[in-house]
Amino acid sequence: MTIAISVGAEQRLAHLGEARQFALVEVNPQNRAVVRSQVIAAPPHEPGSFPRWLREQGVQALIAAGIGQRALDNLNHHGIEVRTGQSGASLESLVAAWLAGQLTRTVNGCAHQHGGAVGPECRLSDYLEERV
Repeated sequence: MTIAISVGAEQRLAHLGEARQFALVEVNPQNRAVVRSQVIAAPPHEPGSFPRWLREQGVQALIAAGIGQRALDNLNHHGIEVRTGQSGASLESLVAAWLAGQLTRTVNGCAHQHGGAVGPECRLSDYLEERV
């Protein structure tokens, strides 16, 4: 299984729209081990580009600090499961949380419009989350 993590400054988790890179982490769910990982540059951010590109990379799940409703719907359309993680979390801690089943599934995106800019009002409390 391949998990993508939206990466911002200092190799930390970012809002999907702020991602400049993605960590692609291949994991073995049976033994909860990382098989391999790499960080690659994100394509230019245009409506619908990230979900298509992630699917082309073989991604089955995405971890992001935040995500808009349209992007969430598009990722779901492409069969990519979305989970939320704490903004600024390290990539290693996110993978460990994923493997331990400690991340929540995102069922709704940001409840507000931020025109592509991520402000302090865009935080995890803006999401309806369901523990899985």
